Amino acid sequence: MPNNEHTESLRAAERRLQAAQLASDIDALKELIDDTGRFTGPDGNLYSKQDDLRAHETGQQVLSRVEEEDLQVLATAHTGVTWFLGTLEGSIGGQALVARMRYTRTWARDQAGWKIIAAHATFVT
Repeated sequence: MPNNEHTESLRAAERRLQAAQLASDIDALKELIDDTGRFTGPDGNLYSKQDDLRAHETGQQVLSRVEEEDLQVLATAHTGVTWFLGTLEGSIGGQALVARMRYTRTWARDQAGWKIIAAHATFVT
């Protein structure tokens, strides 16, 4: 059953994630992504938390804009899902990127807060 209090805390966690991605804030990303987290990239490949952190640490992925167009949130006591739609701008592997993206993220909540356990990204035209 959805829970309004948890919905708002999950919305805040999602927005904190967006800010951490924009700033390549490794400490915040470590807190927000579960150690077992897995991500399906828009290329269809599966990535780990360490892959994501390394991309930010090395400058492989640099974002200069994360513009949220729509954010939907569903949260229960211990599980949540966020659906982000928006535009990302920056570079990946030195190649310029401007893309409208949809991210679906599955979150788990414990006493430490919300952490991403799975995510999927796709390009939206």
